[in-house]
Amino acid sequence: METSASRTTTPGLQPMARFKTEQSTQRCEQHGEYAAITYMGHTSGCPACIKQQQEREASEAHAKWMLELRQRRANELLGRAAIPPRFADRTLENFVPHAEGPKRALAVAKSFADGFDECLKTGQSIVFCGGVGAGKTHLAVGVCHEVIKQDRVAVFTSVIGAVRSIKDTYRKGSELTEAEAIQNLVEPDLLVLDEVGVQFGSETEKMYLFEVINGRYQALKPTIVISNLAKDPLTEYLGERVIDRLREGGGRMVVFDWPSYRRQA
Repeated sequence: METSASRTTTPGLQPMARFKTEQSTQRCEQHGEYAAITYMGHTSGCPACIKQQQEREASEAHAKWMLELRQRRANELLGRAAIPPRFADRTLENFVPHAEGPKRALAVAKSFADGFDECLKTGQSIVFCGGVGAGKTHLAVGVCHEVIKQDRVAVFTSVIGAVRSIKDTYRKGSELTEAEAIQNLVEPDLLVLDEVGVQFGSETEKMYLFEVINGRYQALKPTIVISNLAKDPLTEYLGERVIDRLREGGGRMVVFDWPSYRRQA
């Protein structure tokens, strides 16, 4: 007499035949012939291509992690974010020029950002000076956004903040030396120095500023200097040597001599 158990045993084994693997020879245009395995309707790809893809993804992930680490380190060492929250939404796209002057300034900023790789080869820098509220910070922050999109480190700081980060090394228990603090300002791919000349600081502060700009000049690191001073007072404040370094390698000085952008925007 046939039991129910004996009736169900054989059908349960039959579907396994559909899942067998098959081996065939396939050809990759880049690496030639390889042994491919087909299982459940899917055929394996070229092992060499798969390995290259995995290595490429691992390399990109590592590079992204290293960039985030560098940016975080720069932010922590300077005690502030790369871009101040107040200006976080300022981009080159939403800068609306209200006259021919701001239109030219925007073109300079876009050219600098688009060609940043070349700027890193020459150390090309920019000086935005003049007119209060004329859009200098907006354009500089917009450049920062574009540089960060290019997987580069951009740091925005006031001169007061930069000088303070150096002076803090003299505190008891400081983990950094003065030279290390200066190097932290030299290291970023792009450094934006805001409010240059606002405080008309001591000769020591001017010396620190020169050390930072000169260090970046020697390392071919682009710098954007922002000042509300007009061209001549700014040159007098920074000195001809600093201005010459900022304008070398194709550096530009853009004088914002038009009415306030804030009142027009």
